[in-house]
This record gives sequence, C-alpha cells and structure tokens, in this order.
Amino acid sequence: MPTTPPPQPTEPAPPALPALALVTLVVRDYDEAVDFYTRALGFELVEDTDRGDGSRWVVVRPRGGHGTGLLLARAKGDAQAAAVGAQTGGRVGFFLHTDDFGRDHARMTAAGVRFLEEPRHEPYGSVAVFEDLYGNRWDLLQPA
Repeated sequence: MPTTPPPQPTEPAPPALPALALVTLVVRDYDEAVDFYTRALGFELVEDTDRGDGSRWVVVRPRGGHGTGLLLARAKGDAQAAAVGAQTGGRVGFFLHTDDFGRDHARMTAAGVRFLEEPRHEPYGSVAVFEDLYGNRWDLLQPA
C-alpha cells in the first residue's frame, strides 16, 4: 500500500523588503543641480544640509512623491568628475513616471529640458528620452 509523504513544514513568508530611499547622482555643482532638478523637472528640495567640510547632503525628489530620491553629490577628484553625466554608460538610467505625459513634456520642454526624440506611444505607455543638465539619459514615461 502506498504511503503518503508527511506534510512539509511551511516556511513563513519572508519579511517585506525595505524601500530604496536614495540613489546617488554625481554632479559638478550643488546649486546648478538643485536649480535644474527643482526648476526644470519640478522636483522638490527635500534636504540641503551643510556637512561642515565643504560638502552638503542634498536630496531632491519628484514633487509629492514618496518614492526614491536623488542624493546630489558633488564630484570629488578626477575619477568622480569623469563620471558626471556618464553614470550609466550612455544608457537610460533613470525613469520618471508621470500621470499626464503631455502636460509634463510641455512643461519640461518650456523649461529648457532637451528631449532626444519625439514622444512615442509604446504598448507599455507614452515615453520620450531626455537628458539632464549633465547628459544623463532619462525616460519620461506615462505607463499604460
């Protein structure tokens, strides 16, 4: 007579992972970066704290967003300076979601943001690639 294997113990579900809070973006200058991200992209300045050694802790985040923010870190030394604008090797490295593509594309264009292509409509949403002030590539994306 076949036997039924004993029940396997169930493992508890793994705990929820913490959220990704910040991503460092190496910049040439704090103030020009804050101006671009707040004025041209409409981000909010979340924190700008003098660290006492000539450096600052500067965080920007999409306005009203509760997701990942950017830590704007001024380049120190030749290696970091060389990485400004090339942090993802020329690929799109940042994805800015919107709930109104037309509104945000028009506002950003009027603010001087350089789009590298005309808006296109893909199965996953409306999208256009743009560059930040350093040449890092971003997608402005309204998901479908």
